[in-house]
Amino acid sequence: MKKIILYMLIMVLGFSASAQDLNARVQVLSPKISGTNKRIFQTLETAMKDFLNGRKWSADPILPQERIDCNFVLNITNWDGSSNFSGELQVQSSRPVFNSTYTSTLINLNDKDVDFIYNEGQTIDYTDQNFQSNLSSIMAFYAYIIIGLDYDSFSLDGGSPYYAAAQTVINNAQTGSYRGWKAFDGNINRYWLSENLNNKVYEPLRSFIYDYHRNGLDMMSDNVAKARKEISSILPSLQQINRQRVGSMLPLIFYTAKSDELVSLYSNAEPQERLQAMNILVQADPANGNKYQTLQK
Repeated sequence: MKKIILYMLIMVLGFSASAQDLNARVQVLSPKISGTNKRIFQTLETAMKDFLNGRKWSADPILPQERIDCNFVLNITNWDGSSNFSGELQVQSSRPVFNSTYTSTLINLNDKDVDFIYNEGQTIDYTDQNFQSNLSSIMAFYAYIIIGLDYDSFSLDGGSPYYAAAQTVINNAQTGSYRGWKAFDGNINRYWLSENLNNKVYEPLRSFIYDYHRNGLDMMSDNVAKARKEISSILPSLQQINRQRVGSMLPLIFYTAKSDELVSLYSNAEPQERLQAMNILVQADPANGNKYQTLQK
């Protein structure tokens, strides 16, 4: 009987240990910081990795092989030699494409407003109830965004609960004095990313993200031409999204992640389909127009 209980306990503990959501790789870089004793950066890197990978962010049980691959690269640009840090955070995540070894990027952004206090050996604490620290809030915010985008790519509007959670992080951070959390901190920041993802104006883009991945990329292994035609059929909707709010953050994030992939996707299409895609993409995303114009060659 004792052996059975012990076995069941091991199984439960094994499941709980593997039931987290993120497979986050973390790097803390400090090329601009002089000095040889940089041990604090190593402990910071470990603390960030443990924080992201050690918490349960979603409501669903996640198998180890289902964890979301993501990268957090923190480039420290200023450090007072004690506990005050400033830097930039590169955040990237991807999702697998069915029946292939290919992974599709969902987000790839650089947050330039990363200021925080950290003491060597400190445990990074976080709660959804209030603002505790800027570092933990920034990481929690992007954890929710990463999970939301992943869910949106697998089920229609599946990311909504996680965008709402990210908005809670935004609301709590209003009590602090750090940049990046408020509407007047600029038009490209955490506030506006959350606002766009929770705004019904951008539901067509979220629907596109779902159709693009589930009915397009995930079907490529069955029939490339058919899957690409599915994407071509929804491509015109991107033109309407761009006209609604020119320069908004969510479309910017989408095209940063997808422009190269879209070019690759249509590079082997039939000439007419390739040119139609080019014309739509140039109008929808003029910032990457030079990339798309390579499709006419």
